[in-house]
Amino acid sequence: MPSGTFKPYLNRRFTAGCTSGTRLFHEIRERGYAGSIQVVRRHLAKLREGTAEPVRADIPSPRRITSWIMRPRETLTDQEVEKLLDVRIACPDIARACDLARCFRDLLVNRRGGMLPDRIRQAEQDAPAPVRSFAGFLRQDLDAVTAGLTLEWSSGRVEGNVNRAKTLKRAMYGRASFRLLRIRILTRP
Repeated sequence: MPSGTFKPYLNRRFTAGCTSGTRLFHEIRERGYAGSIQVVRRHLAKLREGTAEPVRADIPSPRRITSWIMRPRETLTDQEVEKLLDVRIACPDIARACDLARCFRDLLVNRRGGMLPDRIRQAEQDAPAPVRSFAGFLRQDLDAVTAGLTLEWSSGRVEGNVNRAKTLKRAMYGRASFRLLRIRILTRP
């Protein structure tokens, strides 16, 4: 049986009317197939009989879809744009979540905190449940979130140092004295 990467191609070409085993074998060989022609012919025979196993759709992982949504459009390849469009068409909830996530990313990057209440209202009315829940949490502390999206001040450096100290402490737990921990925290690598 041809490997999973070549089955969809063979099935697509077979459905399009190309039923020659030799021709299909040469086509997939050019694409990197290393198997034998007999395996291809057996697969085509099963397609003719209607007993071939259905090919699992190439469904991207949630993590990959999220990365496509959160990255700026201009950094996506043409293939990624096409796959994201396929996902958006297949699932309207993902399409709405994608639009709202991009709006929120725009608010965050361009510091447009004044537009946040409108976006929260929009999310509460027309978004999938997880996004509505997120919008509700933002509304609970709206002033702080708006300030975080508007003002240029940030506690990021302080939080980074706290995170570094906790990481060092965890790494050294039970292995060294407090004096060595203090020295490691005070000296930067």
